[in-house]
Amino acid sequence: MDFKVIENSADLAPAKSAYERFMIGEGVPVIGGFGVTSAQEIPMAPWRRLGCDGAYLKFFGSDGITSMYAGRIAPGAATLPERHLYEKVVYILQGEGVAEMQQRDHVPQNLLWRAGSLFSPPMNTLHRLINHSDQPSLFLAVTTAPMAFDHYRNDEFIFHSDFVFKDRYGGRIDKVTPSDGRYLAKSNRQWVHQANFIPDVREIRPGGRDGRASRVKITRFEIANNSLIGQLVEWPVGRYRNAHCRGGSVVLVILRSSGYSLMWPSDLGAQPYKNGVADQVVRLDWAPGSIFSPPPNWFHQHFNTGAEPAQTLAFYCGSERLAMSRRAKGQHYAPSMQTGTLLEFDGGDPSIRRMYQAELVKNGITLDM
Repeated sequence: MDFKVIENSADLAPAKSAYERFMIGEGVPVIGGFGVTSAQEIPMAPWRRLGCDGAYLKFFGSDGITSMYAGRIAPGAATLPERHLYEKVVYILQGEGVAEMQQRDHVPQNLLWRAGSLFSPPMNTLHRLINHSDQPSLFLAVTTAPMAFDHYRNDEFIFHSDFVFKDRYGGRIDKVTPSDGRYLAKSNRQWVHQANFIPDVREIRPGGRDGRASRVKITRFEIANNSLIGQLVEWPVGRYRNAHCRGGSVVLVILRSSGYSLMWPSDLGAQPYKNGVADQVVRLDWAPGSIFSPPPNWFHQHFNTGAEPAQTLAFYCGSERLAMSRRAKGQHYAPSMQTGTLLEFDGGDPSIRRMYQAELVKNGITLDM
């Protein structure tokens, strides 16, 4: 059999994925890079399909698993109704209004949202957002759309299927308050909330990893029977978080305080400054409203330089009950740990700690390690 070998050339641009082609065809800006300092400053354009202004955020860390977009709804306006065969979690950055959801053969259900609200329209449920305030509303949506588009490659099927996921939504919207709807996971001793709607995620008081008082407090949100979940992390003034490394597809939103994050490729080692590769370390300064996504298998470390506890909201595919075949796990770098992906403090780069101390001095804050 005769055949011809076609060599791959650096001059040939790689083919775009089905989801990348879809985003380009949407006619709104696609913002790249590592992240954005302020959600309020994201450049947007009229979005014909959604009926509001919007922009896609295609950061290096999406890894073809998750995607996100930001939308702005004019006062008194509403998004166009939509449904789709992928998961979506919505976080309200500013404004107040109503989310309307309807399962086929059920009456519409409404929930009131405001800044800090977190909810998920169940899979393939018709939904829209209505701004009831006299100011523009701003929201962030994190989805698993890349996997759906790359697999089916058919917009009509993804947006116009009639299938009803009764196991995900029975026609009633459940919600939790800061004091109910949670359990302590046996695997990692973290608190897990189960709900379709959380009125204000900032009012949830994170619990310690082990159920006791802890410096770093973590609470997870299992939302609408999704694989796509949320995680709220809080840590004190004058402290930084362990450097850690994992797979991609993680979205981070800053809710409280100010500070910065350092990120670097894992193949540079756990001590980039000591190893002489400081020029390859990426620094992102953040404040409430900052959004970023660490690239897959990069170390990232978060530093609180503000005068209040820092709080971040993360989104990723990591449900314990509904695990995916592909799991976003990083390699193991901490020699003192048998499992896990965290680099302990005693294995960190001394220059990183000195830099942090200098930042605290400028802000009049005492190191509390």
